[in-house]
Amino acid sequence: MITKEKIDYYIEKIPPAPKALKETLMHLNSGDLVKAATVAKEDRALNNYLKVLVNKPIYGFKNEVSEVSQIFGILGVSRSQQAVYNYMLSLLSPSKWVLFKLNRVVFYNLQADLSMNWKKILEYLSIEDKDILSAISLLPASIIVSEALFAEKKKDVTLLRTVHNIDLNTILKRLCGVDLFDISQSIAQKWEMAENISSIIQASSGVKPANDAEINKLGKWMHLLLFYTLSQPRYIEAELNDFIDFQIEYVGDIYEDFSKLMEIS
Repeated sequence: MITKEKIDYYIEKIPPAPKALKETLMHLNSGDLVKAATVAKEDRALNNYLKVLVNKPIYGFKNEVSEVSQIFGILGVSRSQQAVYNYMLSLLSPSKWVLFKLNRVVFYNLQADLSMNWKKILEYLSIEDKDILSAISLLPASIIVSEALFAEKKKDVTLLRTVHNIDLNTILKRLCGVDLFDISQSIAQKWEMAENISSIIQASSGVKPANDAEINKLGKWMHLLLFYTLSQPRYIEAELNDFIDFQIEYVGDIYEDFSKLMEIS
């Protein structure tokens, strides 16, 4: 079994952000887009990341947007904060994935797919909360940590998957004593996110519902989003779909609403 110290080691590798990123997040947390953009300009890699992000076809801009101040203005405070968290994760994304059939492009697309659809869900639910919007970035962060943990026990993981028909989250729990959602909670605490974010993440597992009705509702929507996203062909090919054991009874009351929402382009 992988020790808690080893798990903590990999979680600790999730950044402390460089100074410019810390200051950018600080200004975004206080809602000051102008100061955030001024600081963000100091990080050329962040600039390039934001430029690629906002000029994707999904945003529908005819002319290229290149200035950070414009980009933050377009994204707004909540999505700008989320974009910076996603950028932090891009710095940690392995150059070569051992267990999952991923690369930087596919991982970037995973972040984008989760982020855009989570935003759509929160708009549908009339929820405006930058911390809740950013919560979805915790799942890709946990996948990075899980990849590192699985890479150490690749033979054991392969054997368990071959002999037993069990999902990756169960294997993670057996090998490490924690699951994907426990890791997400640890990262949320490291990033000093609001306490309710950890509860939403745990509820999204589908097997650890919250007592609070509002948190549980968000957990259901996130559970469906994770299953929906990881069931897409490119993530099945990457072998990420085995991470979520779909709990249909847990989300039965919102399943139809979710399906209709995902059909809206």
